[in-house]
Amino acid sequence: MASEKIIGIAASSGIAIGKAFKLENPSFEVEKKSIQDALEETKRFHKAVDQSKSELTEIKNKAEKELGADKAAIFEAHLLVLSDPELIGTVERRIEEEQVNAEFALDAVANDFITIFENMDNEYMKERAADIRDVTKRVMSHLLGLTFQSPAAINEEVIIVADDLTPSDTAQLNRQFVLGFATNIGGRTSHSAIMSRSMEIPAVVGTKTITSAVDNGTPLIVDGLDGVVIVNPTEEEKAAYQKKQKQFLEQKALWAKLVHEPTVTADGVHVELGANIGNPNDLEGVVNNGAEAIGLYRTEFLYMGRDRLPSEDEQFEAYKKVLETMGEKPVVIRTLDIGGDKKLPYLELPEELNPFLGVRAIRLCLERQDIFRTQLRALCRASVYGQLKIMFPMVATLEELREAKAIFNEEKEKLIQEGVPVSDAIEVGMMVEIPSTAVIADRFAKEVDFFSIGTNDLIQYTLAADRMNEKVSYLYQPYHPAVLRLVHNVIQAAHKEGKWAGMCGEMAGDETAIPILLAMGLDEFSMSATSILPARSLLKKLSKAEVEKHVDAVLNLDTAEDVAQYVQTHLK
Repeated sequence: MASEKIIGIAASSGIAIGKAFKLENPSFEVEKKSIQDALEETKRFHKAVDQSKSELTEIKNKAEKELGADKAAIFEAHLLVLSDPELIGTVERRIEEEQVNAEFALDAVANDFITIFENMDNEYMKERAADIRDVTKRVMSHLLGLTFQSPAAINEEVIIVADDLTPSDTAQLNRQFVLGFATNIGGRTSHSAIMSRSMEIPAVVGTKTITSAVDNGTPLIVDGLDGVVIVNPTEEEKAAYQKKQKQFLEQKALWAKLVHEPTVTADGVHVELGANIGNPNDLEGVVNNGAEAIGLYRTEFLYMGRDRLPSEDEQFEAYKKVLETMGEKPVVIRTLDIGGDKKLPYLELPEELNPFLGVRAIRLCLERQDIFRTQLRALCRASVYGQLKIMFPMVATLEELREAKAIFNEEKEKLIQEGVPVSDAIEVGMMVEIPSTAVIADRFAKEVDFFSIGTNDLIQYTLAADRMNEKVSYLYQPYHPAVLRLVHNVIQAAHKEGKWAGMCGEMAGDETAIPILLAMGLDEFSMSATSILPARSLLKKLSKAEVEKHVDAVLNLDTAEDVAQYVQTHLK
């Protein structure tokens, strides 16, 4: 039988060679039924929820023991979903008001929630739809009396093939037997992808067709480096991938030696490699991968998966933990970036026709100063425990920046008047993720201590292309000359005023972008923790003096493809 090559998304590095194990959960056929006793039906629903909570607690404890607290945190979030009054209360109301069975009510409500998350512009938030799906499927299985296949029961070496792997599936994988996995759907920021990286299990996601292309026992190769799955590989292909696997393991061993080394280019120039985190539980990966800073702490996750705003003291403890763990290393904390499409159930935000361009991030904080001031007070109080840098997201105008800084200064001064110690070395900067900001970066540079370029949004706003829309995803081009010119403009503007410029978008860890960004003079690169050592290894091989000779040539190319080809030919 001829081999078949299926292209997907490289989610976790490495090569796996083995036979397929199809993980197939039952499909839930939900019928709408009229009921006589809404109270009894609600009790039945609660029993299924309680059974699910019990199972998730068991999975969480196992994950905590085998993967660490940071990876087990997802199940804490899942347990919170099952306690979310918005979700549970809405199901209860549908049962009572419509006199329908619990299965139908749960299915309808879950689908509404999933649709909201899937329509968000933030990739991380979009992937959270999978969490809702995972949790509600578990509840549904109890309502329908069906059982899931348990990945924990696998007791031979296999490559798992599935439509998708839920976080609870992934946490139950036994690394002794699971060599790798491949799924039809998912992206690099899905929980299954994140957890596969932490478990160092090679994975390819988003293949679209893998489940229909294989049967149980079909020989497979999963190439998590290039995002390829080979079905029924030939002996020659197996030999080639065994060689590639050996080379990768040797490369990993070399990267591991760089954990405690500074990031210095071949000609002795130091650049800072930071990590992006979502909560304090991510710190273990940051430390283990030798990050020199936290380049982005996304504080919105403090506000999510709960039924009220976090208090000043709760926030203070979270920020303090991150600052203390990093010690003398810089920590850049982004103020609340939520609103518009990213809704908090306990915040009544108005519906917007285009939430991507609506009241979100700094716009929401300036409108709801009570929330903003509480966060700034917590940040100021924590500042004495480390090297704090605060940045404001989605700033579009100088007026917004000035107002945000004025509020920060007011709260800082109030704390000092109250006798609360506050560091006098807090740097205040801003995200550059809107083209208008990048264009007049020279004006902003006079009024901030630093810039951090958020390329995820900058790229889609510059090219007017929603990166989550498959039909225009071809326009999401990090190397597009227009994007590169904006980035270059921001770095130059910062340096002219003696300020530093960093980048916290996915582009910062991209091996094609890194030589260009070094050439432009980027001071700080912040990325997912697992990208740090490969980036450090690459930067050590590059000479800044050599690559910067190519800046003008790169900026004058016509297309993103031209740029990628130029880097391959001249800068690698």
